[in-house]
Amino acid sequence: MSFLQVYVDYDAEQPLVATRDGERIAKELEDRGIRFERWATRELAPDADQEAVLAAYEAEVSRLQAESGMVSADVIGLTPDHPDKQMLREKFLHEHRHSEDEVRFFVRGEGIFYLHLDDRVYVVGCAQGDLMSVPAGTPHWFDMGPEPDFTAIRLFSDTTGWVADFTGATLAERFPRFEALPTGQEAA
Repeated sequence: MSFLQVYVDYDAEQPLVATRDGERIAKELEDRGIRFERWATRELAPDADQEAVLAAYEAEVSRLQAESGMVSADVIGLTPDHPDKQMLREKFLHEHRHSEDEVRFFVRGEGIFYLHLDDRVYVVGCAQGDLMSVPAGTPHWFDMGPEPDFTAIRLFSDTTGWVADFTGATLAERFPRFEALPTGQEAA
């Protein structure tokens, strides 16, 4: 289940905002220039490949590409049995930026984006049906949890794909990780 928690960047204990209301999440993020939408989901086979996933969401992806100038889309997914899951998790847990928007649509599963905006940290739990677009240059990190289980469509304006500029900041170390937040797995 989707959620938003907003913290002062020096206090990871007490959120200023905590909500699961999709409209409020979208509004809070829109006020900061962040796109958050919920798309209708499609029934897909558990082992659906990239071609099947992209075909199922062709209309939405094409619309978003036309609106944003994104030129390519692919599908990324991880399961709890992935041999490199810990290494991949660690890679994304460090604050970084991108030279282009980071756009993800969650086909299944969940993950958490942490956005460092001025003196606030916006913790956005994304679940199946959620689209999140982190603007270029926004310091952030991502947590897929210790047992990642998700599939997401990624959209890019640069065909080289995911390229990060790590900030070297240690802020991410002070904030609660996936397993300590109200993810859909806990809410179920």
